[in-house]
Amino acid sequence: MSGQGSAAGGQSFNIIEMEAPDLSAPRWSNRNDTDPWYEAFPWWMILIALILGWMGLLIVFDEGYNTAFDRIIPGIWLTIRATLWSFFIACVIGLVVALGRTSRSVLARNLARTYVEFIRGIPILVLIFTFALVLVPMVFDWFGAENRLSSEWRAIAALSLIYGGYIAEIFRAGIQAVDPGQLEAGRSLGLSRHQTTRYIVLPQAVRAVVPPLGNDFIAILKDTSLLSVLGVLEVTLRARQYASGSFKFRDSYLALSFIYLTLTVGLSLLLGVLERRLHRDREGAR
Repeated sequence: MSGQGSAAGGQSFNIIEMEAPDLSAPRWSNRNDTDPWYEAFPWWMILIALILGWMGLLIVFDEGYNTAFDRIIPGIWLTIRATLWSFFIACVIGLVVALGRTSRSVLARNLARTYVEFIRGIPILVLIFTFALVLVPMVFDWFGAENRLSSEWRAIAALSLIYGGYIAEIFRAGIQAVDPGQLEAGRSLGLSRHQTTRYIVLPQAVRAVVPPLGNDFIAILKDTSLLSVLGVLEVTLRARQYASGSFKFRDSYLALSFIYLTLTVGLSLLLGVLERRLHRDREGAR
C-alpha cells in the first residue's frame, strides 16, 4: 500500500506502507472447527491402547507371560521410589545450579557451568558408574567415614546428580524467560535482588518450567532401568534375572515393556492434562 505526502518546500514524496508479516501459527498447529474431525483425532492413543491391550491379554491368558510378569512386578515399588527420590533431589540441585548460572558472581557462574558441561559431556551409563563407584566412596574416604551407603542410594545419588545438570538448564531458561520489567518492578518496590528473585522471579519461572520438568520426570523413570548395572533389584534387573534363568527372553522383556509403557503413557497423559490446565490459567490471567 502506498500514499503521497509533501515535505517542507513543496516537494512531494511517496509513502510506502509495508504490510505486517503474518505471524500466526501454521495451519497444522492451529486447528479450528472447520477442520475434519479425523485430522485432530488422537489416533496414536488408539494404537497405543491396542498395543497395551494385546500385551495385557498375553500376560493374563498365557501362562509363560503371566509367570514372567509375576516375577518382575515386585520391583515396581523400588523403581517408583528411585524415580521420586531422584527427581526431588535433582530438582533441588538443578535450582541451586540455575541460580548459580544466573548469578552476578563470576565464581558461581563458572562453577555451575563446569558442573553442567561435565554432566552433558559424558554418557549417562558412564556417569552412573563414576558417581556410584568412584565419587561416592571417595567422599566417604575424605571424611574418614565408613561407606555403608546401599547400592540403591548410590544409584539414586548418581541419577540425581546426573539429572540435576539437565534440570538446571530448564530452570535457567525459565528464570531468563521472566520479563526484565518484573525485575525492575520489584526493585522499584524496594525489594532487594534476593527478595525479587524469591518472590517475583522464581514463582513465574517454576510455573513456566512445569511441562519440561514433567518430561524429565518421565525420562528419569525410564533411566532407572540403567540402575540394574549396580545390582539394584528394580524391574529391569528382575526381568534380566528371570530371562537368564529360564531362557524365556520373549516373555520377560515383553512383560517388562508392558510395565514401562503403562507407566510412561499414563504419566504423559497426566502431563498433557496439566499443560492444558496451565494454558487455560495463563489465558484467563490475561
